[in-house]
Amino acid sequence: MVDIGISEKDRKKIAEGLSRFLADTYTLYLKTHYFHWNVTGPQFRTLHLMFEEQYNELWTAVDQIAERIRSLDFPAPGTYKEFSKLTSIAETDGVPHAQDMIKELVAGHEAVVRTARSVFPTAEKASDEATADLLTQRLQIHEKTAWMLRSLLEKP
Repeated sequence: MVDIGISEKDRKKIAEGLSRFLADTYTLYLKTHYFHWNVTGPQFRTLHLMFEEQYNELWTAVDQIAERIRSLDFPAPGTYKEFSKLTSIAETDGVPHAQDMIKELVAGHEAVVRTARSVFPTAEKASDEATADLLTQRLQIHEKTAWMLRSLLEKP
């Protein structure tokens, strides 16, 4: 029996939202790592290093999100099958050109932001400040990363 001041019904609803958030984050992690391995072209070094920073940051975030789900006393999803059902981010077919990689990552970060925002009402209604804090921190990172990636798409 978990007694942290949040009902089981609310904890379950929050955990379900966080599971979608985890799936999006993990899917974006995989995509970013994939692009890191396969990027080519004149921006190779810049993008290769940038993608590495981003996938390392996402890897840490995946653990934080999963542990928050566990703190609510629900199992965290952790298989490709589960993630593929829960994520809002489409897989990439083939190896896109560098500019298309950037566009896909912008879209991925924006998708993660939308998913995070969708969890807020439930967390706030349940006075789950820990989840709200995690979501706020993640929103700042994803919005900033999307902005940085978008800036690479601007024409001089």
